[in-house]
Amino acid sequence: MRVDQPSLRRSAPLSPPQTSDAEQPLVIIVDDDTSVREALSELILSAGFQSASFASTRELLDADILDRPGCLILDVRMPGSSGLDLQHQLAQLGNQKPIIFLTGHGDIPMTVQAMKAGAVDFLTKPVRDQTLLDAIAAGVERDIRQRAQLRAVKEHLSKLATLTPRERQVLREVAHGRLNKQIAFDLGISEITVKLHRGNVMRKMQLTSVGELVRVWEALPADVRERMAAQGGEAGAPMGKLRDVGSVSWHI
Repeated sequence: MRVDQPSLRRSAPLSPPQTSDAEQPLVIIVDDDTSVREALSELILSAGFQSASFASTRELLDADILDRPGCLILDVRMPGSSGLDLQHQLAQLGNQKPIIFLTGHGDIPMTVQAMKAGAVDFLTKPVRDQTLLDAIAAGVERDIRQRAQLRAVKEHLSKLATLTPRERQVLREVAHGRLNKQIAFDLGISEITVKLHRGNVMRKMQLTSVGELVRVWEALPADVRERMAAQGGEAGAPMGKLRDVGSVSWHI
């Protein structure tokens, strides 16, 4: 059901609350043209997706539904904040929600700006149904992939928090391809002690091979790796607050 006042507009009733993994993708439309919103909602519903439509970016932000999986379809030029303004605002907030721009007022500089900022596509009205549906499918797929990566990072960080400062040093050195005897020399400890720390790292991080350890290291946020490298020579140095990942603050 769609409602034509400032509120959440739904092309179909949303499913009851489910776990994040089981939530159905929601395609969010922001366009100040009522007829465009209605046509897009019907197309999206016909393709098996849920949709919600808004007449302005302010309405969308007030609705607080951006945590739902899915993607955004934004008009570029609207009263108040534009679609490009919303893209910039979400980026500043660390929200990587995939965005498809659909506009009748596009130009090359605008397209370049949107795509450089990570837009899935920049389409001009009128657009073929299949072209838009392909972009939506790509946006939803990207969001699902990003959410899976975020869950993995959260899990890695929670396990990293269980390591001692010395174990983090050894993890970093092993991830960089250093041999036990090289690590022992650099840290001023025995090779046996390195092997013990290495075993603790593998157990606490629930890893079974060096290859897995390297992949976990590379998946860590860059600022976490940099902080570990900067404190690599201080066995007792605390890591402090790492960063906010998906609204979760991690401390080590």
